[in-house]
Amino acid sequence: MSTVPPDDGGNQPPTPPPAGPPPASPPPAMPPPAPTPPPAPPAYGQQPGGYGYQSTPRTNGLAIASLVLGIAQIFLCIIGAILALVFGYISRRQIDESGGTQGGRGMAIAGIILGWIGIGLGIAYIVVIIIAVIVSDDSNSRSALIRHAFSV
Repeated sequence: MSTVPPDDGGNQPPTPPPAGPPPASPPPAMPPPAPTPPPAPPAYGQQPGGYGYQSTPRTNGLAIASLVLGIAQIFLCIIGAILALVFGYISRRQIDESGGTQGGRGMAIAGIILGWIGIGLGIAYIVVIIIAVIVSDDSNSRSALIRHAFSV
């Protein structure tokens, strides 16, 4: 098909079609998207999941025991302090290795601190008893002092 006008006798070269996209036709109308149904409720006894839901990590039991023994070392003397230290260090290591699934690091550290305070007070108490025994000059008063110190 030639685009040359008929009056020139066919001596001119054909003209190219116009450049650019063809004239735009209006796009066909699309129906509105259907509404999405609400999510189904969770089964009985299950926690709901979804966006923004975060489960809290479980508290390590040894961290709780460490804190309790650190507080109770007032009544349990040096034994409670030693147990608070042991449980505190073990629970802190377990919490660090859990990757965020266990909590209670603060309780473990508090138990460790209270355990060391208990050890220090226990040693100070023993040193005071030894000094009091050495300073006393009477053997009857020594035995009475020792009986009184360990009766508490």
